[in-house]
Amino acid sequence: MDLIPAPRSVELLARDTGPRSFLLGPGTRIAAAEGTEGVARLLRAELSAATGFPFDACAPDDGRPEAPAVSLELDDDLRAASGPEAYRLTVDAHGVLLRGGGLPGLLHAAQTLRQLLGPQAYRRAPLPGATWALPAVTIDDAPRFGWRGVLLDVARHFLPKADVLRFLDLMAAHKLNVLHLHLTDDQGWRVEIARHPRLTAVGAWRERSMVGFRSGDRRDDRPHGGFYTRDDLREIVAYAAARQITVVPEIDLPGHNQAAIAAYPELGNTDVVDTAALGVWTDWGVSPHVLNASDATLRFFEEVLEEVLDVFPSEFVHLGGDECPKEQWKASPAAQARIAELGLSGEDELQSWIIRHFDRWLADRGRRLIGWDEILEGGLAPGAAVSSWRGYEGGIAAARAGHDVVMCPEQHVYLDHRQAPGDDEPIPVGYVRTTEDVYRFEPVPPELDPAAAAHVIGTQANLWTEFMASARDIDYRAFPRLAAFAEVAWSDLPRDPAARDWPDFERRMAVHRARLDALGVEYRPPGGPHPWQRWPGVAGRPSDGP
Repeated sequence: MDLIPAPRSVELLARDTGPRSFLLGPGTRIAAAEGTEGVARLLRAELSAATGFPFDACAPDDGRPEAPAVSLELDDDLRAASGPEAYRLTVDAHGVLLRGGGLPGLLHAAQTLRQLLGPQAYRRAPLPGATWALPAVTIDDAPRFGWRGVLLDVARHFLPKADVLRFLDLMAAHKLNVLHLHLTDDQGWRVEIARHPRLTAVGAWRERSMVGFRSGDRRDDRPHGGFYTRDDLREIVAYAAARQITVVPEIDLPGHNQAAIAAYPELGNTDVVDTAALGVWTDWGVSPHVLNASDATLRFFEEVLEEVLDVFPSEFVHLGGDECPKEQWKASPAAQARIAELGLSGEDELQSWIIRHFDRWLADRGRRLIGWDEILEGGLAPGAAVSSWRGYEGGIAAARAGHDVVMCPEQHVYLDHRQAPGDDEPIPVGYVRTTEDVYRFEPVPPELDPAAAAHVIGTQANLWTEFMASARDIDYRAFPRLAAFAEVAWSDLPRDPAARDWPDFERRMAVHRARLDALGVEYRPPGGPHPWQRWPGVAGRPSDGP
């Protein structure tokens, strides 16, 4: 079976036990048991678009064998044994039965069903002469990790809402279930905040963008910007939820905030910098302009987060906490007075104090803080979690301290990094990370004992968009590597990366590329960049991180 990600168990019906396939046709119906109607609607919409068949609804007890049907059920025993994301898919001569431990598992079963139908099942209109045969098979499956995420940076380059919804479809097709939405940074603020409208009126727009590397001096001289209204974000959250994807918002602080300071200069260190003269940053990298530590600034961001929590129901809220330059605090009499007032040892502890403030603030509202691994440096509340990006070390320390961890080390799963050596890769920044390299990434380091390893709740691939100005660019950077990552996050692969069957994945990927073609994904071809993507004569350099 050429399925991606690979399921745990596939059992084909033996040739001598009966018909070996089931054929979908105009009379095939969908029988949705109570509670499964939402997944049935989504499946009907996808299959009807591709086949042209209506897939009329029928009662579950009318499904088989009298009328050929695709039946959907929830299975409490499956949930008890393997969790809500587990599923069993059975195809025989009479029809298809999808069982899920919960709605997530049922949706995953539906995605596997689409893969079994072939690439044409991913098209939005039927093709002449297409046939819709399914092999007689039983598939039992469940994910390795509960957090199978992708970070999408919409701050460096704004991605229109329609493209975000399309990306969610691509995530669902690969059984990925967390969209980490990086909404704010030095280069743009993308979330509407009603109480502070200048965050988007000013902070969502920059005059121009750097072209190429952070050390370069070229600008495109084109204004860039955009933002999501609260209703846009509610739509994104609802669209994701229908596909069993959680959207985790990121509001970065105390660093990465030049866009916010450009909108509200009083948020900056006004005693050392003329913040009123700042604009939204037009460089990549890390701006030196950071938030001050006043009570007024803390309250400002509490008000921001109050509106964020109203839109995003996710348990986790990401607050960044990384790459906060301390030079302005060192020079600021107000920052030094705050350090003395709080009895802190210096600027590093001031950053930690700000993070701990919002850690408690979120916990009081039933939410959990997650941040980049720098947040470990000042100590965390028990419920806080860590995104380990600077290698494994932060994740190892956090897990040993009892904190949940999402492993996303830049050396392995930063998909903005180039996919091959050579100067023709488009803006060939960072480490060379091929699809095979991603496939051999192991999220749980062997140094962790079983108790600490249990705190690795998942893994995440990150798409930082300094060098991705459109959905087309994102496609190229993400795929096919995101398909390999999806298998790492989902499948029960050997823990030893060297023992993984790369040739088998490569063979299945050759089939999967036809699915991506049908979806309109402009992935990197096996032979190298598209002609329009080539970037001649420029050498890469490592990324500076989030």
